[in-house]
Amino acid sequence: MELPEAKQKFIEAWGKLGSEWGINRTMAQVHALLLITPDALTTEEIMESLSISRGNANMTLRDLIGWGLVEKQHRPGERKEYFFAEKDTWTIARQVAKERRKRELDPVIKILDELSKIKGDVKDPAYKTFNKSVTDINKLAKNVDKTLETMLKADESWFWGSILKIFK
Repeated sequence: MELPEAKQKFIEAWGKLGSEWGINRTMAQVHALLLITPDALTTEEIMESLSISRGNANMTLRDLIGWGLVEKQHRPGERKEYFFAEKDTWTIARQVAKERRKRELDPVIKILDELSKIKGDVKDPAYKTFNKSVTDINKLAKNVDKTLETMLKADESWFWGSILKIFK
């Protein structure tokens, strides 16, 4: 397999993987393109490489910037904007974890904290079942949150070393 074919296969696979994780396929493909491209690209270069519209490219780039995965760059004397993706996979993983935590886990924990404070008759089976379920899920969510916090603060080699010790 030659490099152009390998690049295309990677972009398609990253897009499919992204959509399975709940991320827009085009967003994942633009990220993949920027990951494997050594230099920053213009919107036009991204549009041409992926055969997407300007509106789709602009919206996707805005989303990737919002996720902290892509940065906009300006070059002296040029009006075009250039876009560059972080290449370090540990930094990318931490940024994705941080964003997913903020968008998904934090709101769930907030709701579970609120629901765990409801009043009810401890003898009522419906109340007991509800309370136990909410309490257990809240405990799990907070443990996941603590693990993410550790990951976000950790050095990559320390984190993986700690994880591997758990499974030995």
